[in-house]
Amino acid sequence: MTQIVDKDPLRVLFCVGVTQNFFDLPASQTGAVWKAYGEMMTALNEMPGIKVIGTMDDDRTMVGASESWPWTFYIMADVVDLDTVVAGCNLFRTTMIGEERLWKYGRIEARIGRALIIQGS
Repeated sequence: MTQIVDKDPLRVLFCVGVTQNFFDLPASQTGAVWKAYGEMMTALNEMPGIKVIGTMDDDRTMVGASESWPWTFYIMADVVDLDTVVAGCNLFRTTMIGEERLWKYGRIEARIGRALIIQGS
């Protein structure tokens, strides 16, 4: 059987929520977590097969922990394939804050689709 391969990248919305564990930290310990978020975002941006299109931080009108929608922030990217999407999400397992993983303080969910092109508008 012949398989049709779509050469267009996947359009991915990485939805990231900062969880209650972060908000339970003393103020003196939150800086290390923010640094880890920055490391995760840099690693995602530099990952082969991922082209970040843009980000959106929802922290001005959505305050507090985010276990699901509305998320704390979003990263939209074109991604070469599903394995690369999974590798991007896996950064929450591999980004360390001392002896803890980033997933203790946040979560990520990827919504996968394709670019929407509207003709004639």
